[in-house]
Amino acid sequence: MPPNTTASTGHKPGKSGRKKGRKARLIVLVLVLAIIGGLAYGAYWSISTVRASFPQTKGSITLEGLSGPVDVKRDGYGIPQIYASTDEDLFMAQGYVQAQDRFYEMDVRRHMTSGRLSEMFGKDQVSDDEFLRTLGWDRIAQEEYDTKLSASTKKYLQAYSKGVNAYLSGKDGKDISLEYAALGFVNDYKPEKWTPVDSVAWLKAMAWDLRGNMQDEIDRSLMTSRLGPKQIADLYPDYPYSRNKAIVQEGQYDELTQTFEQNGSSSGSGTSASGSTGTGTSTASEALTSQLSGLQDVLDDVPTAVGVNGNGIGSNSWVVSGAHTITGQPLLANDPHLTASLPSVWYQMGLHCRTVSATCQYDVTGYTFAGMPGVVIGHNQDIAWGMTNSGVDVTDLYLEKLSGDGYLYDGKTVPFKTREETIKVAGGTSKKIVVRETNNGPLLSDRSDELVKVGQKAGVETSAPDRGDGYGIALRWTALDAGTTMDAVFAMDKAADWDDFRAAAALFDVPSQNLVYADSKNIGYTLPGKIPTRGKNHDGSVPAPGWDSDYRWTGWIQQDELPYEYNPERGYIVTANQAVVDEDKYPYTLTTDWGYGTRSQRITDLIQSKIDDGGKISTDDMRQMQLDNSSEIAKLLVPKLLKIDIDDKDVREAQKLLEGWDYTQDADSAAAAYFNSVWRNILKLAFGNKLPKELRVEGQCLWVKKADSTGPVDEDTDVRECGQRDADQAQPDGGDRWFEVVRNLMDDEDSDWWKTPAGVGDRPAADNRDQLFKRAMIDARWELTSKLGKDIDTWSWGRLHRLFLKNQTLGTAGPGYLQYILNRGPWKLSGGEATVNATGWNAAGGYGVIWVPSMRMVVNLGDLDKSKWINLTGASGHAYSSHYTDQTDKWANGELLDWSFSKDAVDASTSDTLVLKP
Repeated sequence: MPPNTTASTGHKPGKSGRKKGRKARLIVLVLVLAIIGGLAYGAYWSISTVRASFPQTKGSITLEGLSGPVDVKRDGYGIPQIYASTDEDLFMAQGYVQAQDRFYEMDVRRHMTSGRLSEMFGKDQVSDDEFLRTLGWDRIAQEEYDTKLSASTKKYLQAYSKGVNAYLSGKDGKDISLEYAALGFVNDYKPEKWTPVDSVAWLKAMAWDLRGNMQDEIDRSLMTSRLGPKQIADLYPDYPYSRNKAIVQEGQYDELTQTFEQNGSSSGSGTSASGSTGTGTSTASEALTSQLSGLQDVLDDVPTAVGVNGNGIGSNSWVVSGAHTITGQPLLANDPHLTASLPSVWYQMGLHCRTVSATCQYDVTGYTFAGMPGVVIGHNQDIAWGMTNSGVDVTDLYLEKLSGDGYLYDGKTVPFKTREETIKVAGGTSKKIVVRETNNGPLLSDRSDELVKVGQKAGVETSAPDRGDGYGIALRWTALDAGTTMDAVFAMDKAADWDDFRAAAALFDVPSQNLVYADSKNIGYTLPGKIPTRGKNHDGSVPAPGWDSDYRWTGWIQQDELPYEYNPERGYIVTANQAVVDEDKYPYTLTTDWGYGTRSQRITDLIQSKIDDGGKISTDDMRQMQLDNSSEIAKLLVPKLLKIDIDDKDVREAQKLLEGWDYTQDADSAAAAYFNSVWRNILKLAFGNKLPKELRVEGQCLWVKKADSTGPVDEDTDVRECGQRDADQAQPDGGDRWFEVVRNLMDDEDSDWWKTPAGVGDRPAADNRDQLFKRAMIDARWELTSKLGKDIDTWSWGRLHRLFLKNQTLGTAGPGYLQYILNRGPWKLSGGEATVNATGWNAAGGYGVIWVPSMRMVVNLGDLDKSKWINLTGASGHAYSSHYTDQTDKWANGELLDWSFSKDAVDASTSDTLVLKP
């Protein structure tokens, strides 16, 4: 039975030394004080200073290195379309134009990926740099550039870098962006020249944001300190294959399965695709728990720009064949869900060869990353494609037994592979660190002095080796091997058909993505990626003993063995982070932690209902599907909540909001506000208060009673325990895994999970499901009274569910004046967690928006000029540019912009033209 816990009325720091707002640390105190001082002495920014960095968008500029003139045509939103006569000129111009709009963002990203934030922002970033240096993204990017990438890719990267550096030439920091003017108060930092490796390294940061189930590995293991195997299994239920369909239903995997069955062999682990608690946790339970707890603290400190380290982030994409569309040709939709950032992670752009030929091969448009050449998601003249995170398991944590200058492996001590890194610090003394690597990857635990000490003292069970010099945690991750994803981007950009696209996808090794495809006649799906196979004792669900070779990766799934689907009979393909294949129809374990398919099945149902009604799907139908706000968990719970007898008239007033509610989470809905508060309180009472402190929100405290203790809190014998995790990463987060947990428990009205002791004051205990639901409804009423007022007529979901867009460096801390300049918001949003309109929030931490559909697009293969798109923010990274957030209002309202592609359409939408001359 879960331990007895009672929420405390106060707050107390989770542990000494933990910093509040650690994600807002990209500006040091000395910088804050210097800027305040500068402003106080009149060194304020004039209009001319603010505008000094705005890009020239008309007339002409001479760029040394071009072989011919290049036209840059910008529409009314500042979105550029580039026209050139050679590949090199095209990508050189892309580098120049992206630097015009976004160089500060590009510069921060490259310092982050290379572990050099301290060079820009000072000593407060040293710990982040230590962790990022340990991962070594820039080193792997350099290896990719030197040994893996094709000659043409290198040529394009060099051209892109030449364009960026042409923009930087002769400019001071204040001429590049407002942020450099702010940094100028405290240091003499000057941007370096751009390199091809700077571009390649950003792919590693995106892979980290989409790295799979590493967080679940940590969480499952930490749960063992308080919960038993059955309880943990309750919280990680099996994927509901019968209810939420897998992506591939008619695909090539059937033939592969038959082949393996005939051969009677499989190089996969053959374990269940979900719900497993795995093996390896009993090897050194105290050592593992202590190391993972400390590792979570290290992960909490990684800058927000790299991505939220929680569950629930995903994406939607789907493609519908011409048989079911108004145009008679396919439609393709995509909206990747990522951490909200300002500027948006995406940069819209078109790259056009005036004449497609052997010397100029590209005519492509879509979403790019500022700092990287090519188009990542979009369409060319022949095909369109979209991406969602596949969620396949490409990371494993290993508990390593340390011994002297090495680590134990199969009974022998193996020496570490080591390297020394020097971290330069703006305004401070450089720091040297040593990175140690095992055959399972770098020791992440070395980045915490506390972890090192704990590892030396951790207790172990008898099945583990002698403690020796302690324990550490190593990371095995496919992105720490050199790969070819940059080659894949250029190959997809010029792919002309399905075969070309599949060949390009085979190069897309990290991060593994679900790729949907369409041309004028066909639709398809393919799963690319470098995906490991494991031995029979290891399914990747929990950290494994690094000293035992039976737990090492055994190889890779070959590309021609990965699932794909082409022109399925049903006429559409939906990917929204659900299972790729049914577990009993594929010989490999791709992961134990799929998304649970709530969004994907809702999209499927919307498409199928349109087909069943005999209708044809339009571009606007696709847009409306992207905006669907329906709450699947509300459909399950509200009928039960309405049957509960409520005596308190104020709570009953709130309960009545749910009567007749259509489960749609619109921003102006009072019912959505109340239901989501009830849902949050159900999760807290049933599960959150029973989880170990390492998973609960930092500063939220509760009383933990002894196993045999009953009655009210006894402060002499019971323990007051405070959570330790950042609010946007704590559990239960309320995503569709928790939907499935609650669904499975609904019929067991007397489950121990529904039992919770009396609260502080007169809050009653709960002995069954309906009593806990009643208590949650009461708590929700008074929580919203506190947040929104007693008058429920003034309540709305949007007042709780707000998006703030913050500049991820100087806008996250410091003087209010600086934040006012750089930040925007709030926006009151519709949507919610595990909803198609996935404006994500963490139920453990609050209602604020954490991740969002970072862009939305619908490609019309019947007429590419009738395609639609929108970005979260705008084209510009300059705070006072008219294009800083000029798309955000429309994005929040669910609108899409016209997406010009043909030359005539681009010319008709052009507002400014800049000619780059050789």
